Amino acid sequence: MAAVSDGAPAPVGRDEGFFVRGAAAMALVIVAGFSVQLAMGRSSFSAPPLVHAHAIVFMGWVAIYLLQNVFAATGQAALHRRLGWIAAAWVVPMLILGFAVTLAIVRRGGVPFFFLPQQFLIFDPVSLLTFAGLTIAAILMRRQTDWHRRLHFCAMSILLGPGFGRLLPMPLLAPWAWEATLVVCLIFPLAGMWFDKRRSGRAHPAWSWGVAAMIGSLLVTEAITYSPVGDAIYRAAVAGSPGAAVAPLAFPAPPGPPAAG
Repeated sequence: MAAVSDGAPAPVGRDEGFFVRGAAAMALVIVAGFSVQLAMGRSSFSAPPLVHAHAIVFMGWVAIYLLQNVFAATGQAALHRRLGWIAAAWVVPMLILGFAVTLAIVRRGGVPFFFLPQQFLIFDPVSLLTFAGLTIAAILMRRQTDWHRRLHFCAMSILLGPGFGRLLPMPLLAPWAWEATLVVCLIFPLAGMWFDKRRSGRAHPAWSWGVAAMIGSLLVTEAITYSPVGDAIYRAAVAGSPGAAVAPLAFPAPPGPPAAG
């Protein structure tokens, strides 16, 4: 394993098993979250094509991430490298579709009632940009395997929000639903820190950078949401749409009981 960039030796021992198990657990969170909503009738396959494209691309990333960890653990370096370059290009449509779906939800006035519409408009793109930044850093440090896999792990962790958000009792977490979801996502990199310390006596510095990026995304989101910049972004985003009639910094009304049949 390559030495880390600050000159300290990488933790001794093999850690492929941890990353495969972690990738499988993260995939399970995503699949379970969306499956529960589908089983409860809160999601359906009648969503617009944009939503389907978004789902396919993001679930594709989950599959890519899991496969990459399996390839690394089983010594299939050639497959890992080839899929890695596909993964690097895959981030672009993830960003485009992620931004587009967020904008579409806000413009139609469909933000979930436990999120502030303006906060929703900001935190989704900020989270995606944080994911992209950590992913790019991991790619740039691909020859330093210890940094590479930990930064990718943190990047994947920040994508777990939609999965956890469909498993947690989000209405009960308001007005801190989004913040609580991000805190739960931190469980994965914190588990990585614990794994390193238990095995080698110290947590790899990559974990600190990843956790700092995730917490930084929260702070940036809060700073923009409650600022004139956030107000201007929201007004521009919803101009000429039903979302313009929605108060940006007030929680939408929860859905009423189903109509009697």
